[in-house]
Amino acid sequence: MTTHPERSRDAAAPAPEWTLRAAEPTDVETIAELRARVMRPDLERLGRFDEHRVRQRFRDAFAPRDTSVVLVDGAFAGCVALRPADDCQWLEHFYLHPARQGRGLGSAVLRRLLDRTDTEGDVVRLNVLRGSAARRLYERHGFGVEDEDPVDVFMVRRPG
Repeated sequence: MTTHPERSRDAAAPAPEWTLRAAEPTDVETIAELRARVMRPDLERLGRFDEHRVRQRFRDAFAPRDTSVVLVDGAFAGCVALRPADDCQWLEHFYLHPARQGRGLGSAVLRRLLDRTDTEGDVVRLNVLRGSAARRLYERHGFGVEDEDPVDVFMVRRPG
């Protein structure tokens, strides 16, 4: 019998209890640090990691009004943003602490957001770094490739 470690782990350990809260301006540095930690392996693989730039790009783009903080047992576990645009919602800055990855939390958060965008009839777009494991998460939730370049894969999901 062949087992699939990812499926077995998810079946044995359901997603933890979690909540979302609105981001505050004071969350910027905590999220910038998480972004640097989570993105480092993929950015290094692509030859694009820069200690300062990885944090500054987040600081420059941070919009608390569009961002939610993920809490597990009341503690910071990650964040996600849904930024409205003319023809869609952009899913951005979806980062989970490495200790919280691979246990169903990302899927649970994404399902909640997509339930909301489906109800509103919104198309959702995102970009993910080439070769990132996160791409599989998005594909499992109905995103398909719209375009790609040497660094990013641009994905879209229609309401469903």
